[in-house]
Amino acid sequence: MIYINRFFFGISNQLRKFYLKSNIYDKRISQINNTNLIYKPSPHLLSSLIKYKKKKFRIEDFIMDNVWDNKNTNNREYKTLNSFYWCFSLDLKSSKQTTQNVIAKWINKNFKYNSKSWNFNLTAKRIIAWLSCHNLTYEESDQKYKDNFNEIVQKQTNHLINEINRSDQIDDKLIGCAAIILVGLCYENKKNYSSYGCLLLKKISKIALDNYGIPKSRNVRQLTLYLKYFILIREWYKESQEVIPEHVDETIYYLGLGYAFFCKNLETGFLFNGNNLSNNDEFENYLRTLGYKFKNENQELGGYIIFRNKKISITMDVGPTPSFDYTKDYQSGALSFEIVSNGKKLISNCGYYKKKNELNRLSKSSAAQSTLILDDNSSCKFININKSWFIKKGLKIINKNSIFKKNYWKINASHDGYLKKYNSIHEREIEFYPDQMTFVGIDKIIKKKINNNYKFDIRFHVEPNVKLMKTQDNKSILIKLNDEGWKFTCDNYDINIDNGLYFGNKNLYIENQNIFISGVTNKLTENIRWEIKKI
Repeated sequence: MIYINRFFFGISNQLRKFYLKSNIYDKRISQINNTNLIYKPSPHLLSSLIKYKKKKFRIEDFIMDNVWDNKNTNNREYKTLNSFYWCFSLDLKSSKQTTQNVIAKWINKNFKYNSKSWNFNLTAKRIIAWLSCHNLTYEESDQKYKDNFNEIVQKQTNHLINEINRSDQIDDKLIGCAAIILVGLCYENKKNYSSYGCLLLKKISKIALDNYGIPKSRNVRQLTLYLKYFILIREWYKESQEVIPEHVDETIYYLGLGYAFFCKNLETGFLFNGNNLSNNDEFENYLRTLGYKFKNENQELGGYIIFRNKKISITMDVGPTPSFDYTKDYQSGALSFEIVSNGKKLISNCGYYKKKNELNRLSKSSAAQSTLILDDNSSCKFININKSWFIKKGLKIINKNSIFKKNYWKINASHDGYLKKYNSIHEREIEFYPDQMTFVGIDKIIKKKINNNYKFDIRFHVEPNVKLMKTQDNKSILIKLNDEGWKFTCDNYDINIDNGLYFGNKNLYIENQNIFISGVTNKLTENIRWEIKKI
């Protein structure tokens, strides 16, 4: 059925492409009210989303005469140019006339729908950039330019409204909503834009977030992105002296609780389910400047448990697989964990490679996470749809409990990801004794019935700068973490060091190492005990 649906979707998609290029569609989205700007948003409100360069540039320093005719522009450069986010890096002393000439030429070349330059994400960003950089893009221009500018902004907004329900990506829908709302706030008699955008924003919140305000994808990167856009939209309402919608404040509250749980007071970001390492210092400054304060003292949220004190933190994925539509960036790392000691990561997952290639699939496998693997298979089964890997067969968390005391921590959970194929449950228990600075783990393979023996591996990944060395008696592995030393041991099973790939930095990879325990299950219940102790 999936392939049949894809076939008919392909036919429908081709017919729609013809329609979007037609004069009928152009006439439909050209129904506008050509009024001037009544609200001019402050560019600094986007500082949480745009990387401002400390050194500002003058547009005169660039050759922009034939920029829209350059056919040798690669895809990345094309997106950068057509989003117009480069306007935020221009010195305000740059020539307004030159900037506006560049925009006028873009309008002349792209006045009608073009699948490439009117890409949904690009169009939304372009509208936001043009209106936010009004000092350069709009001010001190003649009426003819203003009329053309206002017309193309509203025309593109009509296109966003027409296409937003067809967009596959929640992230894109959110950016589109932001652009639609901004246009409604900026133009007189365009309240219907902001009203429509606001209603759609509320709908997106219900679709994308669970009852606790956590993305259903369980992706921390998305949580931070959503928080940034909701705060941006709120600040636009506030600055334009319009009433802030109640659901915007409510969503920010819950997203803020999630942000405080995952990102505040953690010295380093963690790598679960599509996340990469990120530095939130600038966002923290942004929040302080605008007066936002978020606090969360909980130890479990969104399928994760985080225990921490002043020296040590442990984070463990104890959540189920999201529903199919939210698994595009999901990684099959149930019961994987990460340990941070004095701000440095001792045990890590490998991170996520977002580009659509074999490395993306590799980074989604259970082998790239610090957890157990049976017979070289992931705990979830994937399916390829339009070059993206979704979870075809997910897993459920069966049991889960935790204890957090001053001198004793424990996390215990199990999942059924290996039940159907191997008739087995994976249960993991990790204890921490703060006084002894010792982690004790037990991984259990619990068979529901006697079946063939099969091999297992348990991997413990480390970051590229962490050094591993096996002792001469082959019974221990030493871990050098800056000026700290730790010892890994495992009774009754082979332990070794293996090479791997680390994807912690976005769309980059580098070699790393991992400790792995290997063996063959031949019991109804296999108990694999291991220990990580500071020396």
